[in-house]
Amino acid sequence: MSDETTIDRRKFLKSATIVGGAVVGAAPMVSVAQSPITFRWQSTWPAKDIFHEYALDYAKKVNDMSGGRLKIDVLPSGAVVKAFDLIDAVSKGTLDGGHGVLAYWYGKNSAMALWGSGPAFGMDANMVLAWHEYGGGRALLDEIYKGLNLDVQSFVYGPMPTQPLGWFKKPVTKVEDFKGLKYRTVGLSIDIFTALGAAVNALPGGEIVAAMDRGLLDAAEFNNTSSDKVLGFPDVSKVCMLQSFHQSGEQFEILFNKTKYNALPADLKAVVSNAVQAASADMSWKAIDRYSQDYIELQKMGVKFYKTPDAILQAQLKAWDDITKKKSAENAMFKKVLESMEKFAMRACRWQNDTNVDFKMAFRHATSKKS
Repeated sequence: MSDETTIDRRKFLKSATIVGGAVVGAAPMVSVAQSPITFRWQSTWPAKDIFHEYALDYAKKVNDMSGGRLKIDVLPSGAVVKAFDLIDAVSKGTLDGGHGVLAYWYGKNSAMALWGSGPAFGMDANMVLAWHEYGGGRALLDEIYKGLNLDVQSFVYGPMPTQPLGWFKKPVTKVEDFKGLKYRTVGLSIDIFTALGAAVNALPGGEIVAAMDRGLLDAAEFNNTSSDKVLGFPDVSKVCMLQSFHQSGEQFEILFNKTKYNALPADLKAVVSNAVQAASADMSWKAIDRYSQDYIELQKMGVKFYKTPDAILQAQLKAWDDITKKKSAENAMFKKVLESMEKFAMRACRWQNDTNVDFKMAFRHATSKKS
């Protein structure tokens, strides 16, 4: 060993005295034996719903990526508060966070329902997320929450496929079929179906099927084949109408109590944020896999699927025009959000519609070769 090496060793040992396995003077190392920061969450979904599974998926990503330093425990809807009361519980600190959809807070400011209800100027859910992240939506939502004095940190994620028109006693063939129909939906979709003539009742997901079974509802929509199947829709109806503009571009929302979120160290905030993006992609892939499987399973259970007539879709668009005009006149923030969405959509939809090939053509070609 050279003298130079010996001197270097002495310098190292002098400047980095080892005590109990840690280096004195260096940044403190995290021990897995330390108690993690634990956040108690609740979703707005029943435990059996795939939506609650999405909440658990996000929590697992955070727990794994943080190396055990941050632990999110997720309870199902109703464990602490009712689904529609989640945001207040998170803001007050009764819960540390939660998983839901912005349309559930529609009663606080109708502008929040624009993140999920309506045709979104032709944007699908992923494009609405693009607007949120890069077109000004995030700043607008933060402005809304600040105006409502809600102490929450919001992350919007998880693009949902177009939601069905819903479950009915018999196929709807014309707009007049909605006259007097006792129907369930949420958010600005309430206004759409009210304009079509329905008597609308906003119920959380876990209460819909029981209401249909008791005759309190004639028809209802929730979200997708997997959720609808496990919630029991095929037990009370065998008719499902596909395609609708009432919720054609919705996403999920992850909420944290802002005070508790702000107290996290920078690296754990980065874990939380990057886990949102990872969970968003994972959710969209899982949805394609599971929803397509359950689409087949529901048909095996005797469910008949019908395409919503274009006349009803056109009526929804017309109703939406009237609703947004009225809401914009009543609510300056609604107008501000709507104009921001429209500006982004005019550019993004033109690009997407001009760019994307007709995938139905390729599918028809593939299936024709099998017949």
